[in-house]
Amino acid sequence: MADCIFCRIVSGELKAHVVYENESVLAFLDNHPASRGHVLVIPKTHAESLNRLDEGQVGPLFVGVKTVMGLLERALKPAGLNVGWNHGWGAGQRVDHLHVHLIPRYAGDGGGGIQSLIHSFVAEELASVAAQIKAAH
Repeated sequence: MADCIFCRIVSGELKAHVVYENESVLAFLDNHPASRGHVLVIPKTHAESLNRLDEGQVGPLFVGVKTVMGLLERALKPAGLNVGWNHGWGAGQRVDHLHVHLIPRYAGDGGGGIQSLIHSFVAEELASVAAQIKAAH
C-alpha cells in the first residue's frame, strides 16, 4: 500500500534500522522503543492484522520472529523478551500493517509480564543497537 509507512520501509522508500531480512519478513528497531533493542518484525506483504495475512505467510512470519528472538538473545543478553502485537486501534495498534513487537526485558527494568506494558524509553543511538543485533548472526 502506497500510504502504509511499513510498506514504504519494505520498498526502501523510507529508512529503518534493519536488523534482519529474508524473502518474507523485515525486522527493524522501533523508533519509539519500550526498551533497548525493541524490534518490530513485519511481513513484507501488506496485511492490516494477523487474520488478514495470507495463510502461507503466517508460518514465515513466525519463523522470522523466532530467528530475531535468537539474535536479540545472543546480541543483547536480556533477562527475557515480551513478544506480541497489538490487534486493532483499541488495543494500541497505530500502524495498519501487522507487526510483532519483540521487547527485550532487563533485570531491574521495573516491569513484569506483557500485562505491565513497560514504557522505559532508552535514549541511545539506534544505529549502534542495530549494529550490535546484526553482528549476532
